[in-house]
Amino acid sequence: MDAYADNKKISHEFETQETLEAGIELLGFEVKAVRAHKMHLAGSYIFPRRGELWLVGATIAPYQPNNTPKDYEPTRERKLLLRKHEIQYLVGKFSTKGLTLLPLRVYNKNNRIKLLLAIARKFKKHDKRERIRERETHRKVERTLKEI
Repeated sequence: MDAYADNKKISHEFETQETLEAGIELLGFEVKAVRAHKMHLAGSYIFPRRGELWLVGATIAPYQPNNTPKDYEPTRERKLLLRKHEIQYLVGKFSTKGLTLLPLRVYNKNNRIKLLLAIARKFKKHDKRERIRERETHRKVERTLKEI
């Protein structure tokens, strides 16, 4: 699977609990732009509205700026394509306090553009400090084992 766009900051800021795959409703020239790696997921999130899920804040730069429509908005909201029971499940998880839906990666699967989305919870400050402490102790142990 070729990754077109990644949201790398999520692993630092959020604890992912579950991941799901969804399609994205795109225009023709947007598909070309995504395949040319002109999509950015930084700062984007997924929001339920009217029984559907929408990708908000993702940017797709024009593939050919001179040939794109004049009213094209690179950060427009894009509908996610999921089954009805998956949408109901995700909306239920979204309504749980502290959980959010975030896009992790946009990739190619069977010549279709897919979005990997995660149900995540934001790390508390003390959790981040604990993770850093654990990582540093692990590094120290690895260094001492190499010296032996």
